[in-house]
Amino acid sequence: MNLPNRLTLFRIFLIPVFVLLMEWPVSAPAGTLPLTHLIACLVFVVASVTDYLDGYIARRDQLVTNFGKFWDPLADKMLVLTALIELSAQQIVPGWAVAIIVIRDLAVTGLRLLLVQDGEVMAAAWPGKVKTFTQMLAIIFLLVQDGPFAGLPFSIGQVFFYVAVIFTIYSWASYFWNNRQAFSDFS
Repeated sequence: MNLPNRLTLFRIFLIPVFVLLMEWPVSAPAGTLPLTHLIACLVFVVASVTDYLDGYIARRDQLVTNFGKFWDPLADKMLVLTALIELSAQQIVPGWAVAIIVIRDLAVTGLRLLLVQDGEVMAAAWPGKVKTFTQMLAIIFLLVQDGPFAGLPFSIGQVFFYVAVIFTIYSWASYFWNNRQAFSDFS
């Protein structure tokens, strides 16, 4: 098994570690960050970095495999969606917004599968990349309760989260509009 695939498996392994840290019963004083959330944030950051590294190494060293093509994007979605579900369960972000993100990801994955049957590949476009980037920033800032920006009159994490929701909807519409030919048999 090559290094990029090992990094992908490592990222998948980190997901239950992240969940355990988020669910660990901790009694922290009001307004303070539980240590387990800080460690969970570090786990999330490490897992996010492996996402960048596995793709970079696979392309650089020409180690692209079917395993990586399948598991890398799935591992990314599993990581981000798990973090968002945990944040929703702890009432840090609203469930309706997380539901929009989950539904969009399922719909776009289905569209990709439909297109691949016709021999087409739908590459990630800039709205989807902005969505992913703002989701990851939002998760990090929300996990550390905005960290050094906690004194602002608004939450940096919440701002990034709602920007991510906007780009979730925009990228969803964009992907489906740009690939509407996939549904040409709909009447």
